[in-house]
Amino acid sequence: MGRVVLVTGVARQLAGRFVRRVMRDPDVDRVVGVDAVPPEHPLGGAEFVRADIRQPVMGRVLAEHGVDTVVHMDVSAAAPPGGGGRAAAKETNVIGTMQLLGACQRSPAVRRLVVRSSTVVYGSAPRDPAVFTEATPPKSLPGGGFAKDVAEVEGYVRGFARRRPDVAVCVLRFASILGPGADSPLSQYLSLPVLPTVLGYDPRLQFVHEDDVLDVLAIAAAEPRRGTLNSGTFNIAGDGVLTLSQCARRLGRPTLPLLPPAVTWAGTALRTLGVSDVSPEQIRLLTHGRVVSTVQMRETLGFEPAHTTAEAFAAFVRRRGPGLLPPAALAAAVDRVAAGLGDGVAAHLGRMVATDERRSAAGTRSAG
Repeated sequence: MGRVVLVTGVARQLAGRFVRRVMRDPDVDRVVGVDAVPPEHPLGGAEFVRADIRQPVMGRVLAEHGVDTVVHMDVSAAAPPGGGGRAAAKETNVIGTMQLLGACQRSPAVRRLVVRSSTVVYGSAPRDPAVFTEATPPKSLPGGGFAKDVAEVEGYVRGFARRRPDVAVCVLRFASILGPGADSPLSQYLSLPVLPTVLGYDPRLQFVHEDDVLDVLAIAAAEPRRGTLNSGTFNIAGDGVLTLSQCARRLGRPTLPLLPPAVTWAGTALRTLGVSDVSPEQIRLLTHGRVVSTVQMRETLGFEPAHTTAEAFAAFVRRRGPGLLPPAALAAAVDRVAAGLGDGVAAHLGRMVATDERRSAAGTRSAG
C-alpha cells in the first residue's frame, strides 16, 4: 500500500497544483483534498472532502481515509476563497491549525506533518541582522496581522511535535512566493500602476518561484533521501536579492516616495478601496526588507531551487505585462536622448572649430 496524503486549502490555486503534483507520485496511493469550499480547478483525480478545518471534523476525515501524511497549506495572508476578510483568514490560520493538530494528535496513523509557514515570522525592523537564520529570533514579537498568525501557528506545531515525537514534522518558511499565478498582498502591491514607497528606503527582498514551492513540498512530504533530513524548520527562498527600486524598474512602474505616515495612510486607503491589502507588516517589509539564509535548505533538506529570486520575479513580470514605463521603451528613449545630445554636442563643437578657424584667418590677414 502506498501513502495516503491529505492536503488542506485545496481551493487555492497553489494547493490545487500541489495536489495534482502529488497524484503523479508512484509512492502515493491516494490524495485527499480538504477545503470549506469546492475548488474551481481540477484536482487531478484526487478525492475532495468539503470540510472546514476550523470545525472538529478533521479527526473523522483522517480516520475514514487512513491518512498517514498531512500537508497543511491553509495558512495564508489572503482571505479564504469563501470570503470573510481578515477575520476569516485569522480563524482559518490559527483556529483551523489548532483543530487540525488536535486531530493529528489523536490519529495513530499519522506519521508525517508538513506545515506551510512564512519568513514574515522574523518581522522587519531597522536593527535586524543582514541575514536571518532559522535560529534567529525576531527583534520584536508581531503585534497583529499575518505575522502574528504565523508565530502562533508555529508555536502550536512545536507543541504538537513534543506531544507526538513519533511524527516527522517539517515547517517550511517561504519567502514571498511569486510566479505567473501569484496572488498575494505583495503581488497585488507590485501590480499597482504606481508603487508607493517609503522615502529614503530601498529594501532588499527575496522571492521563491511557485514551481520551487511545489518541488520542496514534495520533498518534505516524502521519505527523506539518503544523506538528508526533512524534519525541522527550513527557510525557503531563491538565490540572490532584489531591491524594491530594481523591482520597480523591471516592472516598468514608477515609484511615489512618501513619508512614513503618508505610506500608512495610502495603505489604509488601498485596503478600504479593496485595491490591495497593504498591511502594516507589509509596509515594514517595504521599509526595512528581509533576507534569510538558505544553508539548511540545501545542506539538511537537500533542496536546490531551480529559480533565483530574479528569475522568480521575471516570471511574475512576464505575466503582469509592461507598466507605465516599460524597460525596453524607456531604454530606447534614453538612447535616443543620448544620441540626440551626442549629435548636438558634435554640431556645437563643429561650429566652435569653424568660428576659431575664421577668427584665425581674419587675424592673419590683419597682421599682413
